[in-house]
Amino acid sequence: MNFNEIVVHFPALATMVLFLGAFLVTIFGGKNRGVRVFLAMLAATCSFVMVLCVAKYVIIDGNMITYWLGNWSPVKDYAIGIGLEVDALNAFFALLVTVTTYLSGWYSIKYMSRDEGGDYYYTLYLMLSGSVLGLVLTGDIFNMFVMIEIMTFACVALTAFRNWSKGSLEAAFKYLVLGSLGSTCTLSGIALLYAQAHTLNMAQLSAFLSGTLNQPNVVLALALLLTGFGVKSYCVPFHFVAADAYQAAPASVSMLFSGMVNKAGVYGLIRVCYIIFQSMGLSTVQTLLVAIGTVSMFVGVTMALSQHDFKRLLAFHSISQIGYVITAVGLGTALGVAGGLYHAMNHTLFKGLLFLCAGAVYYATGTTNLDKMGGLSKKMPQTCLIFLIAAFSISGLPPFNGFVSKWTIYQAVYEKAVSGGIGYLFVAIVALITSVLTLASFIKVTQSVFFGHSRESFRDVKEVPGSMLVPMWILAILCVVTGVWHEQVTAKLLTPATNAVMNVTRYVDEMMGVGYAAKYMGANEVVYSSEMVTAGGIWNPWTWLMLFGIILVAFVLVSAMGKSGRGKVIDAAKSDDKHQVFFGGEVADASAVVGSDLFWGFRKNFSGYFKVLGGIHSGVVNDYAMWAVCTLAVIIVYLNVVL
Repeated sequence: MNFNEIVVHFPALATMVLFLGAFLVTIFGGKNRGVRVFLAMLAATCSFVMVLCVAKYVIIDGNMITYWLGNWSPVKDYAIGIGLEVDALNAFFALLVTVTTYLSGWYSIKYMSRDEGGDYYYTLYLMLSGSVLGLVLTGDIFNMFVMIEIMTFACVALTAFRNWSKGSLEAAFKYLVLGSLGSTCTLSGIALLYAQAHTLNMAQLSAFLSGTLNQPNVVLALALLLTGFGVKSYCVPFHFVAADAYQAAPASVSMLFSGMVNKAGVYGLIRVCYIIFQSMGLSTVQTLLVAIGTVSMFVGVTMALSQHDFKRLLAFHSISQIGYVITAVGLGTALGVAGGLYHAMNHTLFKGLLFLCAGAVYYATGTTNLDKMGGLSKKMPQTCLIFLIAAFSISGLPPFNGFVSKWTIYQAVYEKAVSGGIGYLFVAIVALITSVLTLASFIKVTQSVFFGHSRESFRDVKEVPGSMLVPMWILAILCVVTGVWHEQVTAKLLTPATNAVMNVTRYVDEMMGVGYAAKYMGANEVVYSSEMVTAGGIWNPWTWLMLFGIILVAFVLVSAMGKSGRGKVIDAAKSDDKHQVFFGGEVADASAVVGSDLFWGFRKNFSGYFKVLGGIHSGVVNDYAMWAVCTLAVIIVYLNVVL
């Protein structure tokens, strides 16, 4: 057998080997740490290598893989078995999943060595990775739901893994409730689709549902699936569980949540909107996704500014950065999709790296409380440098990768505004402000953790072991490489993935046979524009940097001044206890600069806004469930009114 004959089996095998690894760890790794680590890393490595081969065959060579489990191929134009269909889009997401799994696994070897129950950890780690990989590779929407269920319960268990830690069980329970709501919405939407089309194959569903968005049951199915995958992507207002879960879980698990679990939600949204329902040609659906993404961007970053815990702050930044991705793919243009996919990849790299940095700090100091840290740059110089690379990347500074993907998104939004959607200029402004606030937030973290006052209690702190540093350095190098060589990244990875999103006909015909799309879709077939517009015009890099600098200066000025109702400047020493910073009762030698409250003036000036957000983030799971249900109701009403 040649390579082409073997590689078609790899999507199924790459998923199966992760589940097999989980099974073997449970049987043979319970009493021997070395055995379970070996089995887990062997499974992760094999899966990673197979996905690399699939990516070469699909993304680089331009092929597609269709694989019918048990050889249950279609009979009389109907899919009767579970099929895997791999195009450049899900091969791209599979790469993100396996890279995250592989590096998190290496990091875990030392990071998790102090925890008990290592066999349970590696079993859940492999189950989570296998479920996400299976979700992005399947061509069957019910099989996608099965993988979502495995993913949800693995996430719940990993969130509660350190059950001795304050808040971990509560966070796991919240995840269970919100995750179950999302799964229920997904299953209900799938049931409606099956009742309509009598098939679960996504390619066949795409053909049968073409031109049916005027039917109430199809619109309801779309609303349910948007809500279900919205919960999995942690976008606002389904984001409440993310902060608690990311904070409670071990840092290696938080990397999995941020690097691949929320990408599964994004992948589901893209597949549902562009392929199954072919709804992204409608301005109403575009407006809905862009609105969700824009709100997620801004709410996430402003909530991050208020945090005093390292990992919780990073969690809100994950919400904010996913907002960029959803906004971009919601534009319905090739450039928007390319920018969204680019930022999804970059988010996996720099946010995964940031969580590993937080884990390194916790491993060395035993805390993630920003108020209890300081001066670690001398004790942990490599971690400090790696963190700065990640911080510059997420803030969108050149030449790091976040700059290129954000610039592409700004250009896509601007061109959407020029083509007639003048309201998209507001979206571009919000995106730019969000980037500035992101930089400000990481200035605060840098001051709190690595610079500022050195704590006497940390005098014996030293750099983390090499097995933790190596995965961090790999991600840091990738943050630079994918930014400097962005043209090659666009040509080799993003353009094929974008074309896969925009080409509905090929997705249908590759799975069901040539001519199937024309036979069943006919005049109802949606053709998206796949033209990749070169970024330029007013949104060139220098214009972006100039605006970025102006807004940054304005933000610093606002942050330096606390204004009362009549515009009088408030001295920090005389401000109320809630916003007290410099004289809040801290020990004198630690209160010169409190980095976690570096921008106290900003919070004071917009105290009304933060009060509203504080009320919404009540910590009560009933309230969070209510937000999810009410949002579903709003989406249903909106789609029924405008479609």
